[in-house]
Amino acid sequence: MSDIEAITGRYLNITVDGRAYRIFYEEAGSGIPLFCLHTAGADSRQFRHMLNDLDLTKKYRVVAFDLPWHGRSTPPNLWWKDRYLLTADHYMAITKRVWEAIGLQRPIVAGCSMGGAIVLRAAFDHQDEIRGIIGLETTAAGHGRYNDFLHHPAVHGGELCATYTYGLNAPASPESGKRENWWYYAQSGPGVYRGDIHFYCNDWDAWNDLSRIDTLKCKVALLSGEYDYSATPQMTEDVHKAIPGSYFKLMKGMGHFPMIENYPNFKPYLMDALAYIGD
Repeated sequence: MSDIEAITGRYLNITVDGRAYRIFYEEAGSGIPLFCLHTAGADSRQFRHMLNDLDLTKKYRVVAFDLPWHGRSTPPNLWWKDRYLLTADHYMAITKRVWEAIGLQRPIVAGCSMGGAIVLRAAFDHQDEIRGIIGLETTAAGHGRYNDFLHHPAVHGGELCATYTYGLNAPASPESGKRENWWYYAQSGPGVYRGDIHFYCNDWDAWNDLSRIDTLKCKVALLSGEYDYSATPQMTEDVHKAIPGSYFKLMKGMGHFPMIENYPNFKPYLMDALAYIGD
C-alpha cells in the first residue's frame, strides 16, 4: 500500500532589496492562512506534522517556506561573493514578500526560535495586515550563542550545528523526533546557521517596539518549552508581560523545537493558541 501525503510544494521567484530569489514553499489545507517560519539553520520540513494534520488543515491553509540559503531555496545570484549574515530588516522583507506573493490575506504568522523572534516585528510593523502571531520560543533581544566555531575550517559544520541544537530538545521527547531535527540541521549549507545566529544574537532587539503592538488589531500568542535553556521560558514570559493583552503558555515537557521534536504533545498547545487568535 502507498500513502501519498497531501502536502504540495512549489517554487516562487521574487525580488527583494534588488536581488532575485528562488524560494521553495509547501502547503496543505484551506481556509485561514497559517504562515510558518522555521528555526535558524533549518528549513520548512520542521512543520511537516502540522502540514499533515487533518484537524489543522480542514480549517487552515498551512504554508511553510525555506528562507534563501536554506533547504530547497537557493542563494541569490553571485552568492559566493557574499558572507551570509541575516539581518532583521532583510528577514522581515523576505517574509512579507513571500506571504504577499503567495496571496495570503491577513495570515496568522507563526515562527519558532529566530522565527519566533521575527514574528514580533511582523506584529509591530505589519499589524494591520495580519490576524495575529504565534511565537514559539520567542525572545525580544539577542543573547549569546554566536561563536566562531559555527563556521570553522577545522570543524564539521553540519554535525556541529546539528548536535549543538540537539541538546535543546526536551529529554523526554521521542528520539525519532529529535533525530529528525538533527538530520535537517546536518544538511544546512556552510555558514548558514552562523549567519542566522548573527541576526538572532547580534542584530535582534525589539524591546523598544513591543509597546507598539495593539492586540486588539493583532493577537499575540506566545508558547515556551519548559526545557528550553536557549530561549528560556522566562525570556518568553518577559515578552508576554511587555505586550498587554497577549497570551502566554508554558509547554510542559517540551524543548526548543516543539513542532518537530514532539508534535503530539505540542498540538494541544497549538490548538489553544489558534483558538485564542480566533477567526
